[in-house]
Formats: sequence, structure tokens, C-alpha cells
Amino acid sequence: MKPSHRLIYLTAALALGSCAGSKKEDSAAANNGFGPSGIPMHLRGGGMEGGTPIAPGGNQQDKAAAEMLAKLNYTDADLAWTDPDNADADIPKLSQVMAGATSGTNWGEDEPRALRMARREGKPLMVWFTDSKNSAACKTLSDQLLNKPEFESWAKENTIRLVVDLNPTSGKDIDTNKRLQLNNRELKKKYNARGFPTIMVIAGSGEVIGRYTGYRRGKEDFLWGQMKQGVSIAQEKQKTWRASLEKKGYREWSDHQGRTIFAKLASYNDGNLILAEPDGHRAQTGERYLSSEDQTWIKEQKAARGIQ
Repeated sequence: MKPSHRLIYLTAALALGSCAGSKKEDSAAANNGFGPSGIPMHLRGGGMEGGTPIAPGGNQQDKAAAEMLAKLNYTDADLAWTDPDNADADIPKLSQVMAGATSGTNWGEDEPRALRMARREGKPLMVWFTDSKNSAACKTLSDQLLNKPEFESWAKENTIRLVVDLNPTSGKDIDTNKRLQLNNRELKKKYNARGFPTIMVIAGSGEVIGRYTGYRRGKEDFLWGQMKQGVSIAQEKQKTWRASLEKKGYREWSDHQGRTIFAKLASYNDGNLILAEPDGHRAQTGERYLSSEDQTWIKEQKAARGIQ
């Protein structure tokens, strides 16, 4: 999509503003954010033209609300799109996204999905680089630590796990395993993993916090202690990273089942929302499917702008 076309789409998707008010007032509103909450400047309530009817004086904000909203300059540059060249692409339902965000009990093999899960759930990503076919040390580490019930319980509670095997056998056919092998070689280069086994602990921001290479028989407790320390540091880093994104409008959303997603509101139209995650993935949902806390939050943000 050409830049000019994208600008038209974004403007149409986010525009709700009332016909009332002077050009000066419209210009000032365009430069205001919606506070740390992250609601875009204009919440669409009707069609492409015009906005939600309001009572006379209903769009007046009190001084405190105005000061709060003026703290954040929310611009189009803050909006995240899954595919910048195809903004009209299908957007998955939030229920589908949340259903796929549950922690796995074992080691996943899809790096983008693992990173996304780590960000959604606020957990560090643990990556295990291995050569299951040729590395005796990898097999020993697996037997003495990674396959133990105690480790499994701890890892499931505190991390999202990813295995990068240079000789994968999990695919249904040779071609699938070959593609996975080539992909894993690229991941090894990307993360600069040297030697087998190598375990890394990565924060939600993508920062590598811990890197543990090699394993000697009988050192499982020492290695596990190192991993626990790395996860603890990554969790603190994760909090700082999320806090920095909250200033840009990201927050934790939840549904009636208690499932959560960390995202910002990219678009709102008559009770329909599009949420954008930090990596640009979007999901759509109806306001009624969100938790009562989120529904209350939306009402408060609309009231702060005098939108009914």
C-alpha cells in the first residue's frame, strides 16, 4: 500500500470527532493523547462522516482531565499494524489469539510464537540450543535436568520455552524437518549460540539476560541455579519494559475467562475494538467480551472526552 493510501486508511479508521467546535479546537485535540490508557484521539461511534451525537456542553472536559490527556502525544506513528502493506488483511478474533496464548507444557519450536507468548504472559523466554543427534552433553543435560518433573514444574510456571535443535525430528516428513533445520541454523546465528548445549534466558524486549553454554555431568543444580537467577533478572527487566510501553498506551486486557493480552487500543468503533500488540499483531473483539474492569475503563476514557 502506498504511504498516501495508508494515511487515508488510518485517518478514516480512527476518526470519530464531532462536527462541533472550531478548527483551532480540532487542531488542539489532534495533538492530545488519551492519557496513559492509550485510546486513540478519536473514537468512532458512527460512519465515516460525523460522530456520536452529544448533548450541548457534553464535550467539555474538566481541567484535571484535560491536563491528564495532554500528557501523552499519541500519533499515527504509535499505531502498530500486522502488515503495513495490507491494512485490510483479516484480523483474528481476540478469543482466538487468547486461546493460543496459553503456556505449553514442553518446549515449542516456533520462535515468533514463543516470543509473542512470553510478551503476552509477562514471562521470560528460555531458549535451548541443542544437537540431539550428535551432542552427548545435550542428552546428559536433558536426562539429568530438563526432563525432571521438578524442573518441568518450575519452567512451566516461570518461563516460555523454545527448543532450537540442529537435527530436529519432530516434523511429520523429511521436508518439514529440513525446513526446520535450516530455520534453526539461522536462529543459532541470530542469537550467537556457540557450542552445545546452550541455554539462553531472554526478556520480553528481546534482550538476552543469561547465556549458559556447555554442561558437565553432575552440575545440574549449579546450572539450574544460574537459570533461576537469569529468569529473576529477566522478570525485573520485563516489568521495566512493560512500564515503558504503558506510557505509549499499552495495557493488559482480559476477557471473562481471565485470559489476558498486553496491547494498546488501535481502533474503536461503536463497541468494536482492534488491539495491537507490541510486535504489531492485531486482534479484534467486541466490548461486551471484555472483562468488567476493561468495560469500565473504556467508559471512563470516553467520559473524559465527553463522548457518549
